[in-house]
Amino acid sequence: MLNRNKKGIVIPGLLFILFILTLCSCYTIGEGERGVLLRYGKIVKITEPGLGFKIPLIEKISKISIQNHSMVFKNIQSYSRDQQPATLSVSVNFHVPVSDIRRLYISYLTLDDLKERLIARRIPAQVEMIFGQHTAISAVQNRQEMIKELQSALQKTITGPVIIDSVQIEDISFSADYENSIEDRMKAEVAIATHKQNLETAKIEAQIAVTQARALAESRLVAARAEAESITLKGAAEAGVIRLRVEALQKNPELVHLTAAERWDGKLPETMVPGGSVPFVTIK
Repeated sequence: MLNRNKKGIVIPGLLFILFILTLCSCYTIGEGERGVLLRYGKIVKITEPGLGFKIPLIEKISKISIQNHSMVFKNIQSYSRDQQPATLSVSVNFHVPVSDIRRLYISYLTLDDLKERLIARRIPAQVEMIFGQHTAISAVQNRQEMIKELQSALQKTITGPVIIDSVQIEDISFSADYENSIEDRMKAEVAIATHKQNLETAKIEAQIAVTQARALAESRLVAARAEAESITLKGAAEAGVIRLRVEALQKNPELVHLTAAERWDGKLPETMVPGGSVPFVTIK
C-alpha cells in the first residue's frame, strides 16, 4: 500500500515537472522582433520569428524589436545665429537592422538602453548646433532645409546598431515680441510682393493699351491711304472722261446741240428773257 501511494504521488509529480519544463523550453518570436538566445549569458544565436526551443534553466531568450520607433524631444533650448532664443520640439524615427542585433545586445543589452545612451544624448547638441547656423527668420522660412541638415548631422553623429530614418522639427517657438515682429515683417513682405504684382499688372495693361492704340492708328492710316488712293483714282477717271469729252467736242461742235436736243422735252419756255433766243432755233 505504501509503495502504491508513493507511486501515486511521484508519477503525477514527475509528469507535472516534465510539463513545466516543456513549457519553459518553448518560446515564440514575433515578425517585428528577433530573439537573442543566451546560454549561461553567452550569445548562442539570433533566432528568427516563429516557435523555438531552449534548454530550461540553462538557456534564455532576449527579444529585441526591429520595427520603426519614434522619439520626441521637447523643450530644447537654443539660440539662432542672430541671438534669438527659441524652444524647439524634434521627433526622430529610427530602427535597428537585423544584422546589428548581436552588436546591440553586446553594447547596450536592450533597446531602451540604446535610446537613452546613444540617441537621447546626441539630439539636443545637434539641434543646438544646426539651429545656431540659421537666423531666426531663415529657420522659419527654410525649415525643410534645416531639417535636411539636422538629419544629415544625426546620421553622421549617431554611429551604432541603429539607422536614423527621418527627423522632423515639430515646432519652433520664439518670444512673443519676436514672433509679432516676424508676423509684421512677413505681412510687409506680402504687401511689397502684392504691390510689385500690381505694378507688373499695370505695366502689362499699359503695354496692351499702347499696342491696341498703335494697331488702331495703323488701321486708320491704312484706311486713309486707301481712301486717298480711291479719290486719286476716281479723280483720274473723271479727268479722263472730261478729257475725252473735250476732245469729242473739239472734233464735233454740233455734239452740244445734239445732246441738248436729246434732253429737250419738246416744250418751249413760257417766259422769255429780253434779248434771249428760242432754244435750238438758229436764225442766220
